[in-house]
Amino acid sequence: MPATILTVTPSGQVAGKELLVPSGPEGVCYDHVQDWLTPRLKAKKQVKDVSAQVLVKGIKQWAAYDERVGGKTQRTVFKIT
Repeated sequence: MPATILTVTPSGQVAGKELLVPSGPEGVCYDHVQDWLTPRLKAKKQVKDVSAQVLVKGIKQWAAYDERVGGKTQRTVFKIT
């Protein structure tokens, strides 16, 4: 299933989950989320799946990951089509 990186903006809480609103152009498209995830896991980077903790407005199927980059947490959100 193809996965496209989205630019999102946090927009509060809904039912105990963080609401994310797509706010910019779509990014890189991968054939599958695993194509993005596998190199990070092989490099021993800590990547955490937070898909169950977020909602993405207007998207039916998504995946969200947090990873530590330079002392900060970076969230990457994918739209799965």
